[in-house]
Amino acid sequence: MDDITALILDDHAAFRRGFARLDDAQGEERLAAVWDALALHLDIHAEAEERILYPHLLRQHSDVAAEETDDAIRDHNKIRDAIEESRRHAVGSDPWWAAVWEARKENTEHLAEEEDEVLPDFRRHAGMELRLELGERWLTFYGGHPSGKGLTFQDKDPQRYIEKYSE
Repeated sequence: MDDITALILDDHAAFRRGFARLDDAQGEERLAAVWDALALHLDIHAEAEERILYPHLLRQHSDVAAEETDDAIRDHNKIRDAIEESRRHAVGSDPWWAAVWEARKENTEHLAEEEDEVLPDFRRHAGMELRLELGERWLTFYGGHPSGKGLTFQDKDPQRYIEKYSE
């Protein structure tokens, strides 16, 4: 069984590799292939975190859980918005690269915050049994939504989200 925090870190490493592949990609077809897969993974990952990790972080009622969750939801929204913006432009064009760069920048910031603040906070407050249970749910979520099937990737209002899951 896998600890949810390890699974999240695995995804983070995959994102870094995906952006590195994008740096090396040549031609519209290759750029599109790398970006489409990476963008989908970013979207699915954000949805998984919002359904599995952050509700439990909020229920732990740590001093910083609401602030960390607010930051994460806002980051996810910015990443989703940049991905959506990229879809409005021809692959490889200057506006496409600008949107991709925005997604990369926001993602890099988000990963650092999560790895330095959220995941350590979660580990301090969640026992291994819960982390393994959530890891199983994480894997089941990914398995239940191949290629994002059945998911809608929409921005969320951070305050409403926090209110909903803090109860």
